Amino acid sequence: MARMIPSAERIKKARVLIQKARELEVPADGGRYNMTYIGEVKTLLRQARDLIKFISYTPTASDEMKQEVAQIFEECAQTDQELLRGKKN
Repeated sequence: MARMIPSAERIKKARVLIQKARELEVPADGGRYNMTYIGEVKTLLRQARDLIKFISYTPTASDEMKQEVAQIFEECAQTDQELLRGKKN
């Protein structure tokens, strides 16, 4: 059986994954259109979202924690826009 990870730790790990996606080096060949780069970014952002997607539905989640979860979802979307589509918000 999988080990239960506390919500606060999940939020921290999600933020680390988003930061890892931002720190990935854009390859010289193909730039941000390189399929490996796109895959790595999408995988890291998906992992971040998967870590936190059910926190809002838990009975122990405070309003503050739910706001953090919403903020992380927003950060994931913004990071995706910036890294893969070249748009700045």
